[in-house]
Amino acid sequence: MQKQNGSCKLPVVNRLNVLWYRDFGIAEIIFMVAFVALYALYLARIVRIAKRLNTPFRNVFIKLFFRTIYFGLFIVAALGPSFGGSKKEVKSVGKDIMICIDLSKSMDAFDIQPSRLEKIKFELKKVVAAFNSDRIGLIIFSSEAFMQCPLTYDQNALNLFIETMNSGLVPSSGTDFGPPLRMALKKLEEDGGAPSSQAKSKVIILISDGEDFGEETDDVAREIQNNNIKLFTLGVGTEKGGNIYAGNSLKTNQQGLIVVTKLNPKELISVATKTGGQYFEINETKNDVSRLINTISKIEGELRDARFIDVTANKYFYFLAFASLLFVLDILVNIPTIKI
Repeated sequence: MQKQNGSCKLPVVNRLNVLWYRDFGIAEIIFMVAFVALYALYLARIVRIAKRLNTPFRNVFIKLFFRTIYFGLFIVAALGPSFGGSKKEVKSVGKDIMICIDLSKSMDAFDIQPSRLEKIKFELKKVVAAFNSDRIGLIIFSSEAFMQCPLTYDQNALNLFIETMNSGLVPSSGTDFGPPLRMALKKLEEDGGAPSSQAKSKVIILISDGEDFGEETDDVAREIQNNNIKLFTLGVGTEKGGNIYAGNSLKTNQQGLIVVTKLNPKELISVATKTGGQYFEINETKNDVSRLINTISKIEGELRDARFIDVTANKYFYFLAFASLLFVLDILVNIPTIKI
């Protein structure tokens, strides 16, 4: 079944295996009623004149016959009849993408307006929209990792989870890249098996400001590399750094000094490089999200399903051409309606 351009409407199928681009609706009914009503008035007038002149008027029904045919053909053409018996192979190809989002308190810094986290939430919706035919999962983390949304095609669910993300959802005890990366690797293996022939279609995106206090990151990165899975990192923040609000005032340390959290890209670059991935960044002057999307888009997806479907084509032009021919003949061929 071919999807017609300009419409997402599903065709209507009848018992003759003819598919219709449009339903028979109000517009068609109005045209038909108008045709019948106007032609009835025309016939009544011709019959009345013919009786007054005492002359035959049979030719008017010849005109009526041909005009009814091409009018009906115009209606059929407008409905878009589609038929045919060919087969087409449809392949379903996609990637599995696990996105790990740092929700530690440092992500509330506002060196990136309105804040690092709010900016990431905005950009994540672009990522979800860009990979609408792929499965995407969300993992949130700080020192621990939590599954926010398993791999899914449901964009509405993903956007809802993204919108509700905040730093209060995770413990506020530092940042560790190890747990979210290990969880992402485990979920990709469980949900897809990740044999070597398919692992290339599996991707992990790690989003953070780069302050990693964990000790297992290198080990997990090595496992990801051994499984032939690409890891892309996205750093958010500035080298100048930013402050964090604690209630109505700026957060301070034990010495009473205002806390300044800075982007630390070193760890993010390192972990991406070890897996054959790439590092991207959002700072005060650049936004690499589009580059990240383009890079992941180039990765070949996994063949998930292949099936043959019946293919039909809209044959409205046959009916339109025949109707137009009859219409032209009606204009060019003069048949006297009333013989005098």
